[in-house]
Amino acid sequence: MNIDSFLQHWSVNENPFRAEEARHDQVFARLGTGRAQHPDFEKITGDLERPSTSIVFGEKGSGKTAIRLQLEDRIRKHNERHADQKVFLIGYDDLNPALDQLCRVSGVDGGGGGAEIQQVLEGLRLVDHVDAMLGAAVAGVVDAVISEARVGESREHVWRVVRRSGIGVRQDLRLLQAVYDRRQDQFMRAKALKGRLKAGGGGRMWGMLAWLGWIAPGAVVAASLYFKDVEWITQMAWLWAFGVAMVLWLACVGKHALVDKWFLKRLARRVVRDVRVVDRDVDQLAAVLGMLPESMRASGVLPTDGVDDIRYEMLARVRRVLAPLGYTGIMVVMDRVDEPTVINGETHRMRAVIWPLLNSKFLQQERIGFKLLLPIELRHELFRESASFFQEARLDKQSLVERLSWTGAMLYDLCNARLRVCRDTGAEDMALTDLFEPDVTARALIDALDQMHQPRDAFKLLYRCMQEHCASVTDDEPKWRIPRLILESVRKQESDRVQMFFRGIRPA
Repeated sequence: MNIDSFLQHWSVNENPFRAEEARHDQVFARLGTGRAQHPDFEKITGDLERPSTSIVFGEKGSGKTAIRLQLEDRIRKHNERHADQKVFLIGYDDLNPALDQLCRVSGVDGGGGGAEIQQVLEGLRLVDHVDAMLGAAVAGVVDAVISEARVGESREHVWRVVRRSGIGVRQDLRLLQAVYDRRQDQFMRAKALKGRLKAGGGGRMWGMLAWLGWIAPGAVVAASLYFKDVEWITQMAWLWAFGVAMVLWLACVGKHALVDKWFLKRLARRVVRDVRVVDRDVDQLAAVLGMLPESMRASGVLPTDGVDDIRYEMLARVRRVLAPLGYTGIMVVMDRVDEPTVINGETHRMRAVIWPLLNSKFLQQERIGFKLLLPIELRHELFRESASFFQEARLDKQSLVERLSWTGAMLYDLCNARLRVCRDTGAEDMALTDLFEPDVTARALIDALDQMHQPRDAFKLLYRCMQEHCASVTDDEPKWRIPRLILESVRKQESDRVQMFFRGIRPA
């Protein structure tokens, strides 16, 4: 007998325990957020009207990605209910682009030697993380402004709202676009943004003088021909006037075409050198910077020296740009830290990437919340740190969840909920114990699930129970309940596997 026949007998239209990854789990999506929440979910979420930071540690399969998806769903529902107190979500769950770019600018192949990659990751700074977060956020905002996107359910376009918000907001958005927008078509997007916002440009006076300056020497020539019979104006005077006009015109051309271009390219190189984790083209960036007012290219405005304060100001600019659109807070959700190619699940590399983020000033910014969903290996590394490290990080203020733990009863309720959501419409209610022989009590199942510790392993246990049972009976003589013997046998094998994984003897 196969598993499909077994499930059809119980009016179950989909295997509730097949999936092992929340991102691809259709049952989890159908279940919704309410019936599959970890008890610490509310602590992790906090008050969305005042976003705050949470740091969570959990094993593989303990539900970190599920929490991220639930946070996204909670934020979406909050934004639908509170149009004037929305939360802007920055998904920081794919570190591959930022880390790969960092390796490229450092001259290290991502698949190269471990020592070289470790050295690059050890050089990762807090400002690099801020740049990566802003790179993930700014492109979406620019897309909304230069497209026909609307504000929520209203008929008002985003660009109209931003344009009415004052020159400061418009300049902030243009500066953010110049530094953090995606490389593809950056210059064309900058022109489209400038047109949407009806914003002025930089260096317009010198550009106009360079293009129209030929009129002065031309006028001198025309005047010399017209007044050639005037005796008191000598030929030498006309030559002097023509020479002065030509010098002034060439000076304007040189200022616009040479000095300004050189300055902009030099400035663009400094920005590209400092913003290491965002892919940038120097020539495109120089052209975009040339479209900005000179005050926005002044020292201390653009990120050129790795200064933290400039990045904090960039975050403040994002908040100012989002405020007219109804966003009063920002939430950054970080997940899948162990998955990037250059990290490859190695603890010391994860540590090098995450430790710069553990800064109390950064994590406790007003109305910006960071949700760091981290592998359990980093918890072990954290507790080896010195007292001075904890003093700087101030983890006591960060809603720390030391371990995403699940009891047998919690896992039993979760599995029950998954089973019920997979039932056919109109089918009678059933519990998880109905799949087993009568001598398998709810307590026996709870005890077995308690040894699994986390959802992924609980699902593996129940899936293997069905698999072992179906493999032991035929279609001619089906048995629709799983014996206690199979549960005990699978429980022992899965428990041994989980224990070996915890001891590092075998993979998950």
